[in-house]
Amino acid sequence: MRARDIMTTDPVSVAAETPLEAVAALMAERAVSGLPVVDGTGRLLGIVTDGDLMRRLAAKEDKPASFLATLLGANADQAARYAKTHGRRVGDVMTTDLATVGEDATVEEVAHLLESRRIRRVPVLRDGVLVGIVSRADLLRAVMAPIAAGAADDASDPRIRRAIYAAMREEPWISTRYIFPMVKDGVVSFHGFLGSETARTALRVLAERVPGVKEVRFDTVAAPAFMLGVP
Repeated sequence: MRARDIMTTDPVSVAAETPLEAVAALMAERAVSGLPVVDGTGRLLGIVTDGDLMRRLAAKEDKPASFLATLLGANADQAARYAKTHGRRVGDVMTTDLATVGEDATVEEVAHLLESRRIRRVPVLRDGVLVGIVSRADLLRAVMAPIAAGAADDASDPRIRRAIYAAMREEPWISTRYIFPMVKDGVVSFHGFLGSETARTALRVLAERVPGVKEVRFDTVAAPAFMLGVP
């Protein structure tokens, strides 16, 4: 699977001249944490993130550099930070040190890039022009899709019933002599005698661990005294 197969192909993007107030409102409205910044031809210039915006608030806690640090050149770093924390437009605060991929990058390559760079999204470029964005959410959907499809394909009722019986036989707190499962369209119904609410909870958990189970129901009665060891 490639980046082009999972990327968002029409990402919301902004211009470098966009006021930060407008960008903050757009992020809040769209529930996104970052936006690509492009020029008039669609060429990627940077990314503005919620972290870039939060930096403006955090800057109030910064302390001025010492006299010695100023002599050693720290004032240049402070000047750059000042521009980022006091700028009013996207171009002033955006991140320009970007990791990007092409459309043919594999999902494994994208995942490694996101993990190694500790970033949430990576732009997808074609000849320098933005054509999409791959986020962590896109990768998770790509990973989960075949798992979900496999579970659906393998969710036959007889298989589920056999798996539950096998799991019950492994547990000392339940007996297949007194309670048994029926399965219809992935819905498990337990029938028979059940000794306690604790056993009911544990049995539900046991059944829900079986792939393909959609719901667990109980049509049981209290266990007779002889099952509980009461004379």
